[in-house]
Amino acid sequence: MNDKKTVLTRLFFSTLYLSAFTFGGGYVIVTLLKKKFVDEYHWIGEDEMLDLVAIAQSAPGAIAVNGAIVVGYKLAGMLGAVVAIVATIIPPFLIISVISVFYEAFRHNFIVSQMLAGMQAGVGAVIASVVWEMGADVVHSRSASSMAIMAGAFAATCFLGVNVVAVVLVCAGIGVLRVLLARRKGGAGQ
Repeated sequence: MNDKKTVLTRLFFSTLYLSAFTFGGGYVIVTLLKKKFVDEYHWIGEDEMLDLVAIAQSAPGAIAVNGAIVVGYKLAGMLGAVVAIVATIIPPFLIISVISVFYEAFRHNFIVSQMLAGMQAGVGAVIASVVWEMGADVVHSRSASSMAIMAGAFAATCFLGVNVVAVVLVCAGIGVLRVLLARRKGGAGQ
C-alpha cells in the first residue's frame, strides 16, 4: 500500500508541476509527460506512451487532461486517473481565475502582450519537438505502413485541408484493420 501511496503522491506532484508550468496546450504537456514518466521515472515504456498519447488525442476533451487520465489510470488505476485529473486541473483553474479578475488591466499591458508573444514562439518550438520525436519513433520502427500512414495524414491535413477529425477516424480505422489482419494471420498459422 505504501508503494501505491508513493506512486500517487509522485503522480500528483508531477502532473501538478507539469500543468502549472506548461503553456501552449496539450501537445506541450504530452512531451513533458513523456520526459517525466518514461525518461525520468521509467514507469511507462516509450511505445506504451505513444499508445497512451494516441488514446488521449482521440478522446473528446482537452488533451492535457486526457493525457493525465490515461497515464494516471495506467499507473494506479481509477484512483490514479482521479489524482492526475485533479492535479492537472488545479493550476489552469487558479491561473484563469486570477486572470479573469484582472483581465482589463492585463488586456492592454505592453509587457504582458510581449511576454505572451514570446511564449507563442516557445510553444511553437515545443510542438515542433513533439512532432519530431513522435515522427522519429515511427521512422525508427521501420514499418513501411506506419510511415505511409504518417505521410498520408500529414499530406491530407497540410496540403489537402482535410479535417483533422476525419484524419483521426481514418487512421483509427486503419489501426483496427491492421490488428484484425494480424490476428487473422496469427490464427491461420496455428
